[in-house]
Amino acid sequence: MGTVVSIELADSRPESELSDLVDMTCSWLHEVDARFSTYKPDSEVCRFRRHEVALADTSDDFRHVLDRCADLWRDTDGYFDAYAGGALDPSGYVKGWSVEVASQRLLAAGSRRHYINAGGDIRMRGAGPSGRPWRVGVRHPWEAGKLSWVLELTEGAVATSGTYERGAHVFDPRTGKPATGLRSVTVAGPDLAVADAYATAALAMGEAGLAWLAKRVDEGYESAAVTDDGRAFTSPGLPIALT
Repeated sequence: MGTVVSIELADSRPESELSDLVDMTCSWLHEVDARFSTYKPDSEVCRFRRHEVALADTSDDFRHVLDRCADLWRDTDGYFDAYAGGALDPSGYVKGWSVEVASQRLLAAGSRRHYINAGGDIRMRGAGPSGRPWRVGVRHPWEAGKLSWVLELTEGAVATSGTYERGAHVFDPRTGKPATGLRSVTVAGPDLAVADAYATAALAMGEAGLAWLAKRVDEGYESAAVTDDGRAFTSPGLPIALT
């Protein structure tokens, strides 16, 4: 997926069992990468783009991802768009979804305390190794060695979308030009796939995304954002660590 994934298990289980759980998670993520990569010519996404496979003949996961991308396109008034670049690219949903599924599979296998970080998109469950909630540092959008916020969660997801590392990679679908107005958007909530998509959509909206994010609180999604001119905004329920 073009990023690094780290997996931390805090369950009190034999080392061999924990190792098996990590292997299971890695196998799933490699499977997702092989299917949804936009760089590997034999991936399902690339073959679908070249019209070598019909939608009806694609995998269940592929059809699920396209359905959810269509749902999110409607939910975000078109600002989350898997076709924003002209060709299908569901990466903005796939990364968060794959980690969310990985967490669900770990839970089903008995891991109730884990933390998966895929390039800054994070899903955590239970308490961390110290018995306290997991902590997530949100990077300062201009100073790489500093943090804007530190969040604290025992259950949930955190996703951040910004222009500070990859540059202008999110586009405003209304203009077709790189989105401006927001430098960084972080969304915390119950589902990483949704949090990731909401962060991307809000970034694409520019400053109008601040009001849109405020309306997502009723769905259980809190947020933090920094504008291009350095102003910071947070929703009232954002789980900011106190110490």
